[in-house]
Parts: sequence; C-alpha cells; structure tokens
Amino acid sequence: MSETQTEAHARRGEIECWLTDMDGVLVHENRAIPGAAELLQHWRDADTPFLVLTNNSIFTARDLSARLAASGIVVPEDRIWTSALATASFLKQQKPGGTAFVVGEAGILTALHDAGFVMTETDPDFVVVGETRNYSFEAITKAIRLINAGARFISTNPDATGPSPEGPLPATGAINALISKATGKQPYIVGKPNPMMFRSALNRIGAHSHNTGMIGDRMDTDIVAGMEAGLHTVLVMTGISDRAEIERFPFRPDEVLGSVAELL
Repeated sequence: MSETQTEAHARRGEIECWLTDMDGVLVHENRAIPGAAELLQHWRDADTPFLVLTNNSIFTARDLSARLAASGIVVPEDRIWTSALATASFLKQQKPGGTAFVVGEAGILTALHDAGFVMTETDPDFVVVGETRNYSFEAITKAIRLINAGARFISTNPDATGPSPEGPLPATGAINALISKATGKQPYIVGKPNPMMFRSALNRIGAHSHNTGMIGDRMDTDIVAGMEAGLHTVLVMTGISDRAEIERFPFRPDEVLGSVAELL
C-alpha cells in the first residue's frame, strides 16, 4: 500500500458521517449492488449519520425510498436528499414564500410546495427546471417567455442524459440548454456538481465537512463537488467511471474502490 493510500485509509477512520450517491453506487438499473444493503445496515446499527444523494428530481424522497426497498435497499425517506429538495431549500433561503413556474414532476413540485412556494404562470419570481419525462413544448415556451420577462432561471441539475434499460434519455441539462439557447441566459444549477447540494446535505444531518465522506461513481459530479466541499472522496467503479476515465481529470479522489462492499 502506497503512502498516499495509507493516508487515505487513515483519514477514512476519522469519518463519522457519510454522503453517498445512489445510482451506480447502491443500485444499478434497479438492482442492488453487492455490499450496498450491508453497508447501509452497518451505518444504521452504528448510528452513523448518512444521506443518500441523487440529482434525480422526478421522484419524492418517499417514492425513492419505496423504489430502493423494491431493490432490497432499506433507506428511510428522511435519509434521502434529492436535487429537488436542495433546490427548494436554496430558494426558500433566497425568497421565503416566493412564487415559481415549474417544468418538472412530483419531486420538485412537492419540494417547492413543502418549502412554502406558490406555483404560478403569472410573473413568477423563479422559473425552475427539473427532470421530466413528459416534455411539453408549451411549458418550455412559457418558461422562455417568463425568463425573458425577468423571472430568475433555476435548475435542479445539469445532467444532459440519464440512463434507461434501452439506452440514454435526454435529461434536465438538455432542456436547460434549449432554454438557454432561446433566452441567452444560463440557469443557476443547485444539484451536483454544485457543492451547495453537499453543504445543504451536511446541514440536514448536522455534519461537518472535515469528518464526512462522499461516495460516488462519477468524477465530474460526485468527486469534484465532494472535493470542493472539503469531503473525503471515495470513487467506486460500479457506475460510470473506469480507470481510463479517472485519468482524464486533473484531480483525484482520496480513494478508488471496486465497490461499496470494500467499505465494510
């Protein structure tokens, strides 16, 4: 074991709280990744504070908890932090009791309602773009016109595509790009790789960056955001990244593991 690896393992021993990505780390196409259920059980048994993070803003935390349970992964809904929840938390800080026009589904709509926002098509404070599988040309047109009229452009996440059994699907980042091209304005994106999502997650569980670890499968979202938020970063090879992919980036995770099973 190299000196760098020894230092990384030593620091892992100081980690008291964990944030972990969901897709590619705990599950892959709705199948549990070996070791994931056992790691989560270990954290629960040890009363280790943790949150499961996802940029997916389609589903509510309750929906995702049920979907994970169907895969054999037990995660209570209060241990799930989505880009929708992070976006609603951010906007509540920006303008309590504000108004929004939303392009999205239950995840972001529910989060904004719970944060005290009113949904409107008339002079909203914000246009919020989240993940949706039901793209409406009419809704996107309305979003463009409202942004041009002065509404602030917010998006839950930058992912251009998402996975499906049939292949990639266009995701939030693709819609962001369409609206940006039409308005000349870029959205403020709350989800990964914005470290703000990690800071809001830390606040949610009362954790501090110096003793919290982040487990992810993507260098360009999980690892860079975890690094910028000051977390101990662990890249697992069960999702998108491979060794050649790691070399493309000018930064490195603290640890590279085959899967979460190696954290047990």
